[in-house]
Amino acid sequence: MIPGSLAAMAAVLLSGREDWFQRIPLIGFFGALGWSFGGSISYMQVIAYTHSGHSASVLYGFACLFVIGFLWAATGGAGTVLAATFSRERVNELFPAIIAVFVGWTLQDLTLAIWAFDDSDFRHESPLYWFDTDWVGVLVAMISVAALAAMRRKWDEGCSLVLYMALGWWVGFLLLVNVLGLRMTPPRGDNWAGILGMVGGLWVFLWRRRDQAVLWASITAGFWGGFGFAFATLLKLLEVKTGLNTNWHSVLEQSYGFINGLGMAYVIWQLARRAPVTSEVNAREWTTKFSVIFVLLGITYLNLAKNPAVWIKAKSVPAILYGISASAWFAIAYLLLLALLLWMLAKKPAFIPATPFGRGQLLLLVLLWWMVVGNFERAVVGFAEQRLITEGVIFLNAVILSFLIVRSSASPRIESQSFHVNRAISVGVVASLLTVLGSWITIRAVYGNTFAGHANLHVRFGTNGPAAGPIKGRPHP
Repeated sequence: MIPGSLAAMAAVLLSGREDWFQRIPLIGFFGALGWSFGGSISYMQVIAYTHSGHSASVLYGFACLFVIGFLWAATGGAGTVLAATFSRERVNELFPAIIAVFVGWTLQDLTLAIWAFDDSDFRHESPLYWFDTDWVGVLVAMISVAALAAMRRKWDEGCSLVLYMALGWWVGFLLLVNVLGLRMTPPRGDNWAGILGMVGGLWVFLWRRRDQAVLWASITAGFWGGFGFAFATLLKLLEVKTGLNTNWHSVLEQSYGFINGLGMAYVIWQLARRAPVTSEVNAREWTTKFSVIFVLLGITYLNLAKNPAVWIKAKSVPAILYGISASAWFAIAYLLLLALLLWMLAKKPAFIPATPFGRGQLLLLVLLWWMVVGNFERAVVGFAEQRLITEGVIFLNAVILSFLIVRSSASPRIESQSFHVNRAISVGVVASLLTVLGSWITIRAVYGNTFAGHANLHVRFGTNGPAAGPIKGRPHP
């Protein structure tokens, strides 16, 4: 959610499209949602396959990384562009369904907490365990929009979008995993199959409504993301070969994020030149305010609420303070911030810029530095020199981004309103084959049958396949 929201708002601020500036909170909100889905896909074992030195497993690993990266970016690109190109009335219509799903998921979490279903390392012992997927959350989303429609006696576009994506998830998961028995990284989770179906459901929704711009953006961003995950892993393995010792996984993550950022920049750049001007007719102020609250408090709380546990483990903060847990104190602090933010949104104090562009800059800067400081607070209790590869680069990126977004650009000239979906698919398929095969050939040339290290040894096929589990430190024969 963090980079999804930041990248979406930054790209729009630098696009020069004044008609999009008023939607920056909405774009930050939907950018976060779109990029969040990929986080449910298990991928560490896939990366390990590319380290294995086993030819078929290396090829399989790069191919699966392309698929995962594609799915991650396809939903992210769609969410970002949807908020920019849909009419304001259509964007508004999505909010009741999304909020209903949020309520459903909150009730789900509370219910599972009361029933003490373990969702940690022992989640496989839960009666709700089904290939370690989010099937309960998908089912709850469907029930939530059905309940909303029954209460309102109205089935709107937001409910349709949720239903298309949820039904697609079930088709992908049931068909690929349960019927065909395709498991990407056993015994790890198979959310990849559900997300694959969900992307298909999203595309059907967009195709039926002729939302060509969003469909093109989803496909284009998807191929960027697929290339990014595979290529960033290739770079990591080449860097490991230098013999230097650092946090190479962090380098991989940041390289992949950088390539995803380039992909979103390209998509927004193309849309800025081609997408028709949008109107704020029928704009509802509450949806903008809701988006601001979610971007500033929702995103930050969901990520930083994990900090107290890290502080307690490092013995920097007591687990209980005045009879109240550290996590509860953290939640209380956020409730006070919520009250303050609601007051500011109502009163509109003088320090909030008068222009949509200025408000967008402020929103991005606050989220950016809130997360930089919050992330550093998490890391500082166990800081080591290798953390500079992560926290140091994050700080540098934040400085560069802060500099870039204060620069304004002229409004681009809209050249056309055509989006060549078929061309994007053709180019993307060729690029995917070249990426996967090129990465496989390169790593085979560099490492041969030698295990690269910097990961547990996982071999997807053969006698050391998934049934044998991870093998540490042993070169493959």
